[in-house]
Amino acid sequence: MGRESKSAYDASMVAFAQQYGPWALISGASSGIGASFAENLARRGLSLALVARRKSRLQALAQRLQAEHGAECLVLPEDLLNPVAPQRLQEAMAGREIGLLVNNAGYGGLGAFEQQDFATLRNMVRLNCEAVLALAHHFVPPMVERGRGGMVMVASVAGMLPCPWMSVYGATKAFDLQLGEALHVELKPKGVDVVTVCPGHTASEFHQIAGVHGPVPGREAQPEEVVALALSKLGKGNSTVEGLQNKILANAPRFFPRSWTAAVSGKVLAKRLEHLPDSKA
Repeated sequence: MGRESKSAYDASMVAFAQQYGPWALISGASSGIGASFAENLARRGLSLALVARRKSRLQALAQRLQAEHGAECLVLPEDLLNPVAPQRLQEAMAGREIGLLVNNAGYGGLGAFEQQDFATLRNMVRLNCEAVLALAHHFVPPMVERGRGGMVMVASVAGMLPCPWMSVYGATKAFDLQLGEALHVELKPKGVDVVTVCPGHTASEFHQIAGVHGPVPGREAQPEEVVALALSKLGKGNSTVEGLQNKILANAPRFFPRSWTAAVSGKVLAKRLEHLPDSKA
C-alpha cells in the first residue's frame, strides 16, 4: 500500500470510528458472521461487546482480538431468548457508548412444517424477531439522542421470497428486512444509519443447527464477504444482497408471479432435504 493509499485508508478508519464508535455490540458473536463482524470491527479500532450463549467461545475470540488488534473486548454471555437479556445487556454497557449495533443472532430450521417441533419454531420467532426488536429498541434511542450511530440487521435472501421447507425462518427474516428498511428511512435524518444485509448460503453453523448434514448445493459465501459487503453499504443504502445468484433469486418476485417464485424456491430447498437425517424427500 502506497503512502497516499495508506493515508486515505487511515482517514476512512478514523471517520468510521467517529461515526460508529467507540463501542460496537454484536449479537451472535461466537461464530460465523458474528465472529467475522467482530474481527472486521476490531481492525477498525472499535471496542467490542460480544454477545452469545457460549462464554468459552466468546472468551477465546476476545483474547485473540485483543492480542492481534489491541481491541478492548467485553464478554457478555447471554441467551437472547431470555426476555430480560436485552435489559441486562443495557445495564452491563452503562457508561459505555454503543455507536454500532450488529443485530445478528438467529437460527433457522429446514423441513416439513407439520413435522417440526412447535417449541423450536416459536423460539425461532422469538430470537429472530422479538430479540432483534428488543435490542434495537434498547440501543438505538441513545444513538438518536447523540445524533450519530448505526445498526446492521442481518436478514437473509430467504426473507425476500417464499421459502417452502423453511417457511417460518423465511417469515422471520422478512420481518427483519422490513424492520431494517423502514428504520433506515426513519433514522437517517436523525444521524443514525441502518443497513440490512441479506446473505444466502454462507459458511457457518447454520446448516448444522438446522440439522442438515453433508454438502449443500450452490455457492457458499464466506462470512467475511458478507461482513465486508454490509459495512461497505452502511450509511449508503437501505439493504443489500450478497452474491449474484442470491440477487437473481431476490428479484424474481418483481418479474414473475409469486406462485411461480414459491414453486421454484421450493424445488431448490427440497434438494437440501436430501441431507436431513432420516429424510423422506
